[in-house]
Amino acid sequence: MDFMLPPIVGRRHRPRRSRENRAIVTTASTVLREVFGYESFRGPQAEIVDHVVAGGDALVLMPTGGGKSLCYQVPAIVRQRAGQGVTIVVSPLIALMHDQVGALHEAGVAAAFLNSSLGYEEAADVEQRLTRGEITLLYAAPERVTTPRFLAQLDALQSRGQLALFAIDEAHCVSQWGHDFRPEYRGLTVLHERYPRVPRIALTATADALTREDIVERLQLQEARKFVSSFDRPNIRYRIAEKKEPSAQLARFIAEEHEGDAGVVYCQSRKRVEETAQMLCERGVDALPYHAGLDAAVRQRHQDRFLRDDGVVMVATVAFGMGIDKPDVRFVAHLDMPKNIEGYYQETGRAGRDGLPSQAWMLYGLQDVVNQRRMIDESPAGEEHKQAMRGKLDALLALAEATDCRRVRLLAYFGEASQPCGNCDNCLAPPQVWDGTDAARKLLSTVYRVQQASGIGFGAGHIMDILRGKTTEKVTQYGHDRVSTFGLGAAFSEQQLRGVMRQLIAVRALAVDSEAFNTLRLTEGSRAVLRGDLPVLLRESVAQPGGRKRRERTGSSPGSAVAAGLSDSGQARFAALKAWRAEVARSHNLPAYVIFHDATLAAIAALAPTSVEQLEGVSGIGARKLEAYGEEVIRVLQGV
Repeated sequence: MDFMLPPIVGRRHRPRRSRENRAIVTTASTVLREVFGYESFRGPQAEIVDHVVAGGDALVLMPTGGGKSLCYQVPAIVRQRAGQGVTIVVSPLIALMHDQVGALHEAGVAAAFLNSSLGYEEAADVEQRLTRGEITLLYAAPERVTTPRFLAQLDALQSRGQLALFAIDEAHCVSQWGHDFRPEYRGLTVLHERYPRVPRIALTATADALTREDIVERLQLQEARKFVSSFDRPNIRYRIAEKKEPSAQLARFIAEEHEGDAGVVYCQSRKRVEETAQMLCERGVDALPYHAGLDAAVRQRHQDRFLRDDGVVMVATVAFGMGIDKPDVRFVAHLDMPKNIEGYYQETGRAGRDGLPSQAWMLYGLQDVVNQRRMIDESPAGEEHKQAMRGKLDALLALAEATDCRRVRLLAYFGEASQPCGNCDNCLAPPQVWDGTDAARKLLSTVYRVQQASGIGFGAGHIMDILRGKTTEKVTQYGHDRVSTFGLGAAFSEQQLRGVMRQLIAVRALAVDSEAFNTLRLTEGSRAVLRGDLPVLLRESVAQPGGRKRRERTGSSPGSAVAAGLSDSGQARFAALKAWRAEVARSHNLPAYVIFHDATLAAIAALAPTSVEQLEGVSGIGARKLEAYGEEVIRVLQGV
């Protein structure tokens, strides 16, 4: 569950002590403390919870790791205790439902899910419990929620006044402009139309203005109160480098800075996933592949290992990640450039959910830009949608090519002003900038003269060979060693020219024709560069970032960073508690962090309690967990 950012004390409620009205006046802060073991809400959580408890609709935009789950789980419990019935949580992933329901069970909350993983008898049992009012939160996929059978069950609950709340998680899935569009989310408008008096809360970790407007329109949330948190994740260091030898670059990054850490590596293709996972395994990294082409049982087994074991690196396509709550992911790496900033932000946000120092590391190159452009051009979408997608890709390319603060640019994309962070690669080591205008003009002139001479277009490599004066077989075959620009760019490296091409494509002064084997062609925007009206300023190519010295600056270390400040005896207690927690998690078939977060174990290890009573008030230990595990924790500590 994702509520581990450093606390900001929110508005608190004092429970009235009248026993007659106890169910009605149970406050959100009481639930937070007694059920989840936290003394205060974080950021805007308190205001959101108050609004929803009172029956208001809400649209919540909160960064990954900001605590979205509590924004509907606490109101669900408060409203259920007040006799208002069950909360229906619309969730897109079976794995997420399983883990969140498991976490709620651990906290003593009556929760259940309905999905395809249940057999007929299991599903029937859940439906009967739902009818009897024995469930506080019920998780279901959008395609199930909108079926006639499920709606009939909701009708019956509504007739008895037992529908407390609808929570729509991953709400960006409703939008065609979002990065995880799920058409079945569109059917969720039926909830407002059929049950207009039941409050709704829609939640997402990322949405630009266009996606936000689409969520409001598609889910009919025009009257809902909007809660937009800061998108800043200050514990994440953003680093972007030019792709040279991606496998070697990744291997160095992990070996020198994240040995033994849990991480996610995103690749564009299934083949790249398989090759990268094998490469890392050969170098001693506990790496697993994950993509849609694998058997479902294999995918589930790999995901379970990633969630339940320490130090596993998942190498995956974007098929992996949505709803993954693992808090101690220390890095997210991209070997290929994503489609847009929203996807990049969502994926990098899976690092450091516990609030501890983590890294978002990405490689990109000219071929990434070409591939992404081609996929947009070849998609069956309408021209309006394609234009929007090109704009999003351009924004991500601008972030990659930026010479100023990465975080400022990233937050600006979501409409948030900020100051240089001092914790991204550009802030820590400002890159040198060179004037690529002359190189750009010569490159565009070469594209023009080659096409004029041959009547056909050519790809990036061939154009660079001509400009740099390389007499390859292809160059001589077409007589391109006789064009006027042959050799005029000999002073420029291939790396520099690739940077020039990326920039020209980003400003639409150069286009890639996907229908003609990715050949280059001029555009209307080429004229301004050729005339010298549009300067082309580029960052100098930087050597592979990283090194063992940087580990100390990032705060990353093998094992658990949260326990780094403990004494030797505290470290021993922490290790013993982790081993015990792993056994409990395996027996419950749950990720270890669902039992206790590392931060809670570290707090116990530092406290070194000798009685169960001393565990009261430790962050993350609610009443149910204290009762279930208190004596066992003390027993473990006594054995250290």
